[in-house]
Amino acid sequence: MAETNFAALTPQQKLNWARETWSAARDQMFISRFMGKGSNNVIQRITELTKTEKGEACIFQLVADLVGDGVTGDDEREGNEEAMDSHSQIITIDQLSHGVRSKGKMAEQRTVINFREEGRDKLSYWLANRCDQAAFLTLSGISYTFNNDGSPRVNSNLPNLEFASDVSAPTGKRSLMFDGTSLQFSNTGSITTAYVPKYTMIVDLIAYAKEHRVKPLMAGGKPYYVLFLAPGSLAALKKDPDYQRAVVQVAAKAGMDSPWFTGATVTVDGAVLHEHNLVYTTKGAAAGAKWGAGGNVNGTRSLLCGAQALAMADLGPGNWVEKLFDYDNKVGLNIDKILGMLKPKFPSIYDKSTEDFGVVAVDHYLQ
Repeated sequence: MAETNFAALTPQQKLNWARETWSAARDQMFISRFMGKGSNNVIQRITELTKTEKGEACIFQLVADLVGDGVTGDDEREGNEEAMDSHSQIITIDQLSHGVRSKGKMAEQRTVINFREEGRDKLSYWLANRCDQAAFLTLSGISYTFNNDGSPRVNSNLPNLEFASDVSAPTGKRSLMFDGTSLQFSNTGSITTAYVPKYTMIVDLIAYAKEHRVKPLMAGGKPYYVLFLAPGSLAALKKDPDYQRAVVQVAAKAGMDSPWFTGATVTVDGAVLHEHNLVYTTKGAAAGAKWGAGGNVNGTRSLLCGAQALAMADLGPGNWVEKLFDYDNKVGLNIDKILGMLKPKFPSIYDKSTEDFGVVAVDHYLQ
């Protein structure tokens, strides 16, 4: 069978390869299960540009609650309406791309079709992983100059993305820590090995989010929040007797379908727990650059997320480019994708300050 000629791909075929790569990346993304076009998602996905006076921009809206008390009886209604207080959020977008190149026909000893498929698989995994990394860093307010384990990012262009400069630390009333007993406003320099997560942390976090009007996710008429944890944090919770009792109660109600038996996500007290190894930690940071008074305590930033905690611009499937090198002896494949991420902020009428809209960060010790 004759090998496929790379130069012979039509524009439609290239578009199909780009779509397949992005579709595969979306399927592999951890964050994709929390993403949707509507506002009742942890990550709101924006797929279209909006026309503005300054051109086209990627915009989504946050709308404040009504604060007025309305009109009573037969009092005049006209002229007493309350204006809807909406705040436009603009997501900065940029292009992220990567490519692979074959070693040559003699080294490859395989068809061009196989190389395309292998290249698509590798590039889709890379794209999914980088989107997951960026999402957790953005939610955590950690610069893209760091990896998700706290180590410096070396020889990387991720910090050069246009939206990297929009990454911001958790706002004052969305930045907490758990001292092993109760929630406090965060000061990572004071964290010790006693700041271990417990069931009471989850209970207090949910109460805090409700009191501060962090918009929950609604399902079946009930409010929920998603709590992202590092694997070590979930392990610590599983050792806590109060957490064990709470989960056993869930299991007793759900029977064999309970996450306790199936290994699926656990939901306790309105918190849907998800563990992932890209939740930010300081395990990779150098001695003296971790947390605690001497910078030698390992910590992690767990994230309690409600609706619209993050916005992601997802503009088109990207471009698939193929190129021949070295007298047509080597083949190169490249995918590029236009995207952007933003952790939205909002002037809270309850906190009387501008706060992160849908996420509360809680810092604590990580063994």
